[in-house]
Amino acid sequence: MTNPASLASQLCPACGSRNDCTLADAKTAAQSCWCYSVSIDPAVLQALPEHLRNAACLCPRCAQVSEQLSASRA
Repeated sequence: MTNPASLASQLCPACGSRNDCTLADAKTAAQSCWCYSVSIDPAVLQALPEHLRNAACLCPRCAQVSEQLSASRA
């Protein structure tokens, strides 16, 4: 059975899609998360309703870092 709190931490609070956070998944928690290699604009985080801030990681699309991730993989 999946823990609902655990599942919620794996979903983007802005769009509800998977956030690909390695730290939120016990199977990958020992790996570095994608967010460690990018800069997220603080305005993006401030745009979230206050009750959703710090609840779970944004997905790369909502964090507006897809280009940064592509560049780091090249």
